[in-house]
Amino acid sequence: MGSKRSPWPGWVYRSGQDAPYQSSLSNERTFLAWIHTSLALLATGVGLDVVDLSIPDTAKTAISVALVLLALTTAVFSWLRWATTERAMRLNQTIPSPGYGVLLVVVVAVIAAVLIVSWL
Repeated sequence: MGSKRSPWPGWVYRSGQDAPYQSSLSNERTFLAWIHTSLALLATGVGLDVVDLSIPDTAKTAISVALVLLALTTAVFSWLRWATTERAMRLNQTIPSPGYGVLLVVVVAVIAAVLIVSWL
């Protein structure tokens, strides 16, 4: 018979008890929503770089790079958020606060402000 494989990552599943299925699946859906956000930011950053807009090239490039970097950090954050939340549920601890959302809002607001100023 085959050997039973341990779930990955070990630091999440090594201790505690299985979380209720509904909670674990809800955590996974939240992770996927963050991944969707990351993909949208990535597509927007790449698309902005290719489309000819009536804003200076330096502003367009800076915004494109900012969006791609934001997509990268959002993807990394989403996985870390999933893992720490899953671990907290397994250990019956308080779920960590989603502090990254504030950073996401601030960066998107700054990018929007730069675009508005560039169009004026």
